[in-house]
Amino acid sequence: MRKFITIGVLAATVALFDMCAVNPVTGKKQIVLMSEEQEIELGKQSDPEIIQQFGLYEDKALQEFINQKGKEMAAVSHRPDLQYQFRIVDSDILNAFAVPGGYVYFTRGIMAHFNNEAEFAGVLGHEIGHITARHSVIQQRNAMLGQIGLIAGMVIAPELTDFAQTASQGMQLLFLKFGRDDERQSDDLGVEYSSKIGYDAQQMAGFFNTLKRKSAQTSSEELPAFLSTHPDPGDRNVAVSKLASQWKQQLNLSVPKVNRDTYLRRIDGIIYGEDPKQGFVENSIFYHPVLKIQFTIPSGWASQNSPQTFQMASKDGKAMMLLNMAPGKTLKEAADAVLKQYGLTLTGSSETTVNGLPAIRIQANQVLEQGTLSTLSYLIQHGGNIYHLIGVAAQADYNNYASLFAGSMQSFRNLTDASKLNRKPERVRIKTVKQTGTLEQALKSYNAPVKRYEELAILNGMTLKDKVQQGSLFKVIEQ
Repeated sequence: MRKFITIGVLAATVALFDMCAVNPVTGKKQIVLMSEEQEIELGKQSDPEIIQQFGLYEDKALQEFINQKGKEMAAVSHRPDLQYQFRIVDSDILNAFAVPGGYVYFTRGIMAHFNNEAEFAGVLGHEIGHITARHSVIQQRNAMLGQIGLIAGMVIAPELTDFAQTASQGMQLLFLKFGRDDERQSDDLGVEYSSKIGYDAQQMAGFFNTLKRKSAQTSSEELPAFLSTHPDPGDRNVAVSKLASQWKQQLNLSVPKVNRDTYLRRIDGIIYGEDPKQGFVENSIFYHPVLKIQFTIPSGWASQNSPQTFQMASKDGKAMMLLNMAPGKTLKEAADAVLKQYGLTLTGSSETTVNGLPAIRIQANQVLEQGTLSTLSYLIQHGGNIYHLIGVAAQADYNNYASLFAGSMQSFRNLTDASKLNRKPERVRIKTVKQTGTLEQALKSYNAPVKRYEELAILNGMTLKDKVQQGSLFKVIEQ
């Protein structure tokens, strides 16, 4: 917990006005809290944490493709001297994001939803634009300024968030939301940069339509992450299309590149949706085929999976649970490490078993200035690993959730169901239209399930009634 004294706050506030820099895009002075060297160092520090959190998607050819296009576009940007890095991370969420210093990330989920190189190039330019205009740096400045004013009024809910960030190496940098002005500027830069390397930037507007349709198809809780962190500045499609036409004329791009078929062949076989080997939820049960474990999730709770941590939370936001690996060779070593990691004060522990597996049950508190968090942990030994399941709630709310915590943790067991152990991921497969007709007819010709027609239409950036020509390419989903 940070503590501020009045003199320190005043000194820090005054110092801000001395920390001005010229924005590379606008040419205007702005207040920032870090030099370019510090910005680059922040990116270097964040990159391994991001890779650890999500994992890299193993597709050498696709990775080489984004590196090539990224370097080509960076060279025409407003900050060509940064040492840019481009990565595809192994996540099914629809997102692309950038961190200060030149690091740009695309999820395999968003790569699966692009339908040509021009769409990809537009979003690539948009993310490079956030870096060149120093939006991420400015957002961090705003977050720090806000923290100085709000820290005294923090309530317990943010502390649950902090608890999760302790387990996931503090990834809050990825979730800084940009303002509409920043989004509008990055849209403009995406159009400029993608046009300068020869692409049809109007395709970028089409992809934003795909994201909006994806959002409308799902619940608000499943809002594509790109839309969550990149709010629509309003009239985005109109503005992007108009600017794209201007750049075409200015650069004399009579036949700008789209490269639909080339891109579709690149992503043939990309994993679509959850990768079962990373764990998956089905009927309120979490299964992990590689680790061979399973346990139940409290009914109605939301969940989020990553290679490092599986998080669960009640819909009212007053309680959460985490699953991760605990350090240590023995249960006792693991228990000591967990108490130290989270700064917990032990209130009780006992050796036990969970479905025949050796375990330790721990109750502990974390005392804060705002109040006290109460926790229940089970450390369970299985398959050479020690798993840590922890439930967290404010002390005043703890009794409302204790039985849910215990029931979930005590359901932990060895996974033996062959249908779960052998679950294969779905993949995007590229097919050839057999006969000129509608997309719906093309899907039917390959026996695509009717209940997924609309999902497949969005994946293809089309409507079901759109016409497709014989011999053209489109996407289906297969295992």
